[in-house]
Amino acid sequence: MVAVAAVSADINSFAKWKETGVKGAKAGFALCYHCEKVSSFCGDVVGDICSTLCGAGGACIVVVLTNNLTNASLAILITITVSALIAGWTIFFKALMKEYSLNKSNKIVLKIGKILEKFVLKEKNNKK
Repeated sequence: MVAVAAVSADINSFAKWKETGVKGAKAGFALCYHCEKVSSFCGDVVGDICSTLCGAGGACIVVVLTNNLTNASLAILITITVSALIAGWTIFFKALMKEYSLNKSNKIVLKIGKILEKFVLKEKNNKK
C-alpha cells in the first residue's frame, strides 16, 4: 500500500504543505521525492518478507492439521487447500490495498509522514 501510494501521491501538494508547516508533509515530500526507493523497499523487500512469513505460517498450519493423518491423499488435499487459501487471500488483499492506495495516496503518505516525523525523524534530531 505504501509503495503504490508513494508513487501515485502528488508531490506538489506535499511541497505546498511542507511550506505551510503541515505535520507529516516534510517526510511525505521525502517519500514522494524518493518514490522509486520507497516503492522498491516497501513493494519488494517488505512484500517478500511478508510472503515468506505467510508461507511459513501456512506450512505450520498444514503440519498441525496433518500431523496424525495416515491418509496421504487427505494430507495432500489439506496442503493444497491451505496453500490456495493463503495465496487467494494474499492476492485479494493486495489488489484491494492497491486500489485503496491509488484513491487515497496523499492521505496515506501524509499519515506515514506523520509517523516518520514523530518517531524516526524525532530520534534523529535528538541525536544531533
